[in-house]
Amino acid sequence: MDDGPVGRPSDFEWARRGDGSVVITHRGRAATVLRGARAREFVESVGEGDGQELMARLTGNYRRGNERTARQHPRNQR
Repeated sequence: MDDGPVGRPSDFEWARRGDGSVVITHRGRAATVLRGARAREFVESVGEGDGQELMARLTGNYRRGNERTARQHPRNQR
């Protein structure tokens, strides 16, 4: 695992297939496959950067930062 800042996405990797699709993995397991225009946009967006946050968003594996607020909401009180 990455020893980066707490709360930052990590452990994502991606690979481009011969057919142009992109496979995004998280901790060695396939998380999603991007095809067509979405795959091209992803490759352009990542460029030579890290792309961890973008991959987290595309796979749905990220925290929105409102978990504590939601826990305190009246509908979640017992």
